[in-house]
Amino acid sequence: MSRPLDAEKLLAYRVPAATDDYDPRDAILYALGIGAGLSDAIDETSLLFERRLQVVPTMAVVLGTPGFWAMDPACGIDWANVLYAEERLRILQPLDPSGTLVGASRVTDLADKGPGKSALIRSTKDLHTPSGTMIAEAVSTWIVRGGGGFGGNRELPGDPLPELPDRDPDLSVDLPTSLNQAAIYRLSGDRNPLHIDPEFARGVGFDRPILHGLSTLGVTARAVIHACCASDASRLREIAVRFTAPVLPGDTIRTLIWQDGQHVQFRAEAIERGVRVIDNGTALCLPAGQA
Repeated sequence: MSRPLDAEKLLAYRVPAATDDYDPRDAILYALGIGAGLSDAIDETSLLFERRLQVVPTMAVVLGTPGFWAMDPACGIDWANVLYAEERLRILQPLDPSGTLVGASRVTDLADKGPGKSALIRSTKDLHTPSGTMIAEAVSTWIVRGGGGFGGNRELPGDPLPELPDRDPDLSVDLPTSLNQAAIYRLSGDRNPLHIDPEFARGVGFDRPILHGLSTLGVTARAVIHACCASDASRLREIAVRFTAPVLPGDTIRTLIWQDGQHVQFRAEAIERGVRVIDNGTALCLPAGQA
């Protein structure tokens, strides 16, 4: 049974700093965990071959993160009811194929939708080199089902992601996910049992394990890189999404794209089930030669 989150405990909680030494094997494993190489319509050798490796920019969300820290009892969250609501990522420098990066995460804002309803948690992670050079900033929003009723503000501060244009999309990219994609993705650090344990998934209201929201983010990032960045991953410098429904491993994800120069907007749907899984997506793709 869900319970209101403990706002005082959560705001006082210090997310452990995390240092990651990573290499091409880790970057390739991450790419596999977001479905790279599953589509024969797209050549993604550059994401999977160490001799000319490009790192998918969304790997920044798993680097410098101490795993699924909501599972720590000290933070006051009923972690079994946590789902991703939104992710915003800004890349200041492309990720090298190997290196050492440090992540400093902190809880910044809470919202209370009312007793018996949801709570929202926003956290920010700064990812930097050991010498202090900023590489990326990731802002995550979680929804805690049944976590409301602690007496906070009803809305998070800041502007919502923009609405999509009222016209047909300019581009469409279909990318498959695999039945074992969640099993692969969790090897990059998110060990939430919701994504691997059928009994646990049923216990929190799902028919079976669902794909990590941040793996779905990676799928749509690949679609944008292919369609708008000429398959040059280093050109993708910003991406933000609102998650609207879970993806099931094995779904095919159709990303519908509206492009206005460097600025991209998109949404995504699971084709077979007719379910919108991402909405209000935005991205920034630098022009060729400026990455």
